[in-house]
Amino acid sequence: MAYTGNAARVSPGEATVRYIIDGKGSTFVVQASSTGLLSAFGHAPSLAVRDFQGELDFTPGAPNFDDARLRLRFRSDSLEVVNDISEKDRDEIERRAHNEVLESDRYPDIAYQALRVTGSGNGERYWVTVDGELTLHGVTRSVPVTARVLLKGDSLRASGELSLRQSDFGITPVTAAAGAIRLKDGLKCTFDVVARKQA
Repeated sequence: MAYTGNAARVSPGEATVRYIIDGKGSTFVVQASSTGLLSAFGHAPSLAVRDFQGELDFTPGAPNFDDARLRLRFRSDSLEVVNDISEKDRDEIERRAHNEVLESDRYPDIAYQALRVTGSGNGERYWVTVDGELTLHGVTRSVPVTARVLLKGDSLRASGELSLRQSDFGITPVTAAAGAIRLKDGLKCTFDVVARKQA
C-alpha cells in the first residue's frame, strides 16, 4: 500500500503501529432497494453487520506507506435488519438473507484485504482510496473503496460508502410475494469504522 500527499516526514526510528477495529463502536450497513408492484410500499431492507473485526498496520507520519496492511473480516450470519418493521417480517428477511442470499452455513466469513492505498492529507485528516479484494459467497472480486480518515490521539475513524452487485459474487437477488417484490442487483454499503491504537 502507499499513501501519497502532504503527510509529514517520518522521524528516524518511528515504528509501525497497529490499530484494532472496535466492532461495537463501528457501523457497517448494507442497503438494498426493490422493484416490482409492491416496491412503493417501502420494501427496501437495511441490514447492519453486527460482528466484524479487523486491523490496520502503518507508520504514522510517513510519506510512503508501502508496508501498510489492512484486513477486515465479517461474519455473514451476523446481519440484522435495522428497519422499523414487524418481528415477523424481520425474521423472514434475516432468514432469507442468511440461508438463500449469503448461504451463511456454507460461507460463514466475508473478508476484505487492501492491496494498495493512496491518499492525501495533513497528518490528521486524509482522503484515501483503497484498492482491495472482497471475498463474498466464495467469490473474490476487486472492490475499490473511498474513505475519509481522521487520526486523533490513539483513535482512527474511517467513513464512506461503496457499491456492490450481488451477481458479481454469484448471488441471485431474492424475490417475494410471488414476484411482486424483487430486490435489485445493486447494494449500497455505508460504514463508519472506529479503530484503537494497540498498546
